[in-house]
Amino acid sequence: MNANYDVLIIGAGLSGIGMACHLAEACPDKRVGILERRSAIGGTWDLFRYPGIRSDSDMFSFGYKFRPWHELKVLADGPSIRRYIGDTAREYGVDECIQFGQKVLRASWSSEDRYWTVTTQQEGSHDTCTLTCKFLIPCTGYYNYDHGHRPDFAGLERFRGICVHPQHWPEDLDYRGKRVIVIGSGATAVTLVPAMAGQASHVTMLQRSPSYVFSVPAYDKISAVLQTILPARWVYGLARWRNIRLQRLIYRTAKRWPRRVRSWLLSHVEQQLGHSADMRHFSPSYNPWDQRLCAVPDGDLFKVICEGKASVVTDHIETFTETGIRLKSGKSLEADIIITATGLQLQSLGGMEVQVDGQPRHPSSLMTYKSVLMQDVPNLANLFGYTNASWTLKVDLAANYICRLLNHMDRHGYDVVTPFAPAGEMLEETVMDSLQSGYVQRGRSTLPRQGRTPPWRVLHNFAADREMLTRHPIDDPALRFVRAATTTTVARGRPAGDLVATGMDETAV
Repeated sequence: MNANYDVLIIGAGLSGIGMACHLAEACPDKRVGILERRSAIGGTWDLFRYPGIRSDSDMFSFGYKFRPWHELKVLADGPSIRRYIGDTAREYGVDECIQFGQKVLRASWSSEDRYWTVTTQQEGSHDTCTLTCKFLIPCTGYYNYDHGHRPDFAGLERFRGICVHPQHWPEDLDYRGKRVIVIGSGATAVTLVPAMAGQASHVTMLQRSPSYVFSVPAYDKISAVLQTILPARWVYGLARWRNIRLQRLIYRTAKRWPRRVRSWLLSHVEQQLGHSADMRHFSPSYNPWDQRLCAVPDGDLFKVICEGKASVVTDHIETFTETGIRLKSGKSLEADIIITATGLQLQSLGGMEVQVDGQPRHPSSLMTYKSVLMQDVPNLANLFGYTNASWTLKVDLAANYICRLLNHMDRHGYDVVTPFAPAGEMLEETVMDSLQSGYVQRGRSTLPRQGRTPPWRVLHNFAADREMLTRHPIDDPALRFVRAATTTTVARGRPAGDLVATGMDETAV
């Protein structure tokens, strides 16, 4: 297992495979390795196997820019996305770079040696291995793969039925003819309810408070027509261009005119359910895009409610009982199976320890530079997608920037790059504070912080990020570069060997 890499990627999911493909194209001479804890490619899309799992973003913007998504499903199912990631890895040859079953425990940077030492543990054993790399790129997402979030429900141990968290779905779970309660109101819950309603005797979505739910077409009919007269790649490009701008328009409109967008979203739901619908189950107390919107293809959630196969209850849980749940209103819900779709537990950098010259670096006490590099941490980039648009849009931009950075370092003979922030720049805001979702608030202590101004502030804006990450010069006063030959020079108060230049030749300093 001992090996030396130019670039080591952690994670073989959507982000990790995308990063590796960018490197294969832009930095073909780099020795690249990928560490994956699981036994297969896919990350999130290999882990989650609950009924109906699908993307919550349209696939034309969720797919990679460099490898078109040619299917016409707008919200693709989990197996299709998993297959797409695997096919992409094989097409670019990066599947051969993956070492499976490797959980990363810690990463330690040595300024003397100018490389990372990464310690991993073989899944299912206590065997550890070490690898070294010049540049480290965690592509681990933002949640804990081991445990989802489940509140401490009173009386849970009394329930005689089956209780399941969607993150750990049993392959043999038989819900045919069973009474099912799905606790939650987010993307997972609105996916599970229509997916299970066809076989369960009845599905109840029990929510503490509503979310905004809107219907999108299951298939892209416009692209279907265009495919008959245009090349597939053109059709993909047009659909991607259209959907990116539509996403941005909806988001900006919601932030500028929240009452109007709220009214539009609720009238859309009422139109789907009919005027007799109890709209209190679909009328959130917050403004649109304070939390992510929940998309349902062709209104499938509304259809099963109208057909009587599913229902929505808005209440608080008092306690679990032997046969179901008793609510604070006094009402009881009977169930054979209870699904706790109650969210995720956030986690940064896959939970690994990070040290620089023996000193710990905690993401929650650091800012991100251009939402890619990590303050005061040499040669480390963290791929983190959008929360207000398709995840992969930001990953593609960040991967492009990292390749530009690495090629810039090679051209100038730099070994090390480290972002340093000015004093007083850091705020208490996290990189996900644009969302007020419960899982974001619970996980604030694990997330990197934001700064007052760019490049330390997360923009959540595709157009601005594209300009900053793909077009702005790499040289920046906030970045300190080091050359291998620079061993005795001292500049700007930095210790010997830690000199850098921002747009000048260090050897001339």
